Amino acid sequence: MRIELIATTTFGLEAVVKREIENLGYKILASENGKITFLGDEFAIARANLWLRCADRVLVKMAEFTAETFEDLFQFTKGLPWEEWIPIDGEFPVAGTSLKSTLHSVPACQSIVKKAIVERLKEFYSLDTFEETGAKYQVKVTLLKNRVTLTMDTSGEALHKRGYRVRDVSAPMKETLAASLVLLSFWNKDKILVDPCCGSGTIAIEAALIGRNVAPGLNRSFVSEEWEAVRKEVWKTERKKAFDAIDYNNKLNITAMDIDRTAIDAARENAIEAGVDEDIIFLKKDMTTLFAKEPYGVIITNPPYGERVGDEKIKNVIYNKLREFYQENPTWSLFMITTDKTVENKIFGKEADRRRKLYNGRLEACYYQFHGKKPKREN
Repeated sequence: MRIELIATTTFGLEAVVKREIENLGYKILASENGKITFLGDEFAIARANLWLRCADRVLVKMAEFTAETFEDLFQFTKGLPWEEWIPIDGEFPVAGTSLKSTLHSVPACQSIVKKAIVERLKEFYSLDTFEETGAKYQVKVTLLKNRVTLTMDTSGEALHKRGYRVRDVSAPMKETLAASLVLLSFWNKDKILVDPCCGSGTIAIEAALIGRNVAPGLNRSFVSEEWEAVRKEVWKTERKKAFDAIDYNNKLNITAMDIDRTAIDAARENAIEAGVDEDIIFLKKDMTTLFAKEPYGVIITNPPYGERVGDEKIKNVIYNKLREFYQENPTWSLFMITTDKTVENKIFGKEADRRRKLYNGRLEACYYQFHGKKPKREN
């Protein structure tokens, strides 16, 4: 069975998620703000949930159509084969959003969609009521400029919840964003990586998972594992493939630093839970101790900034050290996410080689990329 699937994502990460989906072997049908639509099958549901590092959720796309009246919405929805997915005891709550559409009342749209699904299932199962005591099939109705998209969520909890975060510090970064920062950098498993402001260790942990080729969803469950429409052997097969794909052989060189002992302790505990504590060196040190063990390393970091911490003095210490570090080590590359728009002048006195607008939680930020000098080619 061919299925249209949607991987939702934070604004700015669409290209990263698209590349991930293509690497899994699936055809991209559309790339839009916040979502990538692709063609797959029941194996794709399991594989995408297990392997996508930067997406928020994986949805089954039931239909897309135009509706300007409640009757349109009802009839189009009722005409869809919901019985192919929702069993007789399935729980199917409906959530929704509406933007710039004639049908602007979200509660009303949700009610109409729910009623239409019930009527469809009543006819198929020859029942008048449904107890909804079984597996969950979260339906979402999204209206944008009168264009309706109906989906079902296959993930359950958002994909950033890998299951390894047992301790937090203030303003933790989502795992999906941390993975994106690593994938957007020049780092690979053979290079040095340092996060001098590691907080709860998310960037370092996600880098280690990437370096070991560990599927980010391997140690958690997904709501669609309980669906009758996705066979149990599909999940069993894809999980086994994911376990077999783990690289246990190469040695990673990742260092996570922080001035705060509580942060270092939290980062270490999270790394232990993720199974990558032996791949990361944890140091309780401040930025002034940062030095290069060898050339051609990579720094990826999310330093404290005003909206989050509000300590201008700490921020300036970090910038001063980074400027000094790069004067001494021009072959290193720096990748830094921050809301501070003065970074380029304060650190390098020049524009970044690349910039990418991202969102860290609700804060609009920029991912600044300063590329170090490349090794000279041998004649």
